[in-house]
Amino acid sequence: MTPIRLFGDPILRTKAELVVDFDNELRKLVSDLTDTMLAAPGAGLAAPQIGVSARVFTYNIDGEIGHMVNPVIEQVSDETQDGNEGCLSIPGISVPCIRPMRTRAVGFNQYGEPIVVDAEQTLARAVLHEVDHLDGVLFVDRLDGPTRKAAMKAIRESEWANQPIPRVKVSPHGPFGA
Repeated sequence: MTPIRLFGDPILRTKAELVVDFDNELRKLVSDLTDTMLAAPGAGLAAPQIGVSARVFTYNIDGEIGHMVNPVIEQVSDETQDGNEGCLSIPGISVPCIRPMRTRAVGFNQYGEPIVVDAEQTLARAVLHEVDHLDGVLFVDRLDGPTRKAAMKAIRESEWANQPIPRVKVSPHGPFGA
């Protein structure tokens, strides 16, 4: 398990790098993400949330545990869902957030084999939330004005806000190749 980075950490606002090496290091990352997500517990976890700039995320929805590497959102439905959404990097905050009801994501598994995730409802919400993380977008960015204002106030007042950001040395070539 790895500590989860919290709101305010710059890595959460940085677009993650494409994975180019489908090797044992990637499999260790997927395992660590899964273990950390399950221990939290959470519905999903993206690599930047544990300080790794790599386009990888895991999910756990209704007992279905999975992961995607280099995911691309191929389509979303026009039909939307409005439900509470939270984030392990913004602990204790859960607010209504509108997301598409269905989505299709294409990418790879940890062995480099192509995969497609056709998701609806909660899984669609999780996939879209985690892909947002890989693009440096947080769910609070998706909120309407009044809801975002209330969420930001709750973040500022939380006991974990304004904690020092951990400093980690990173290879100039990134975690998965040049």
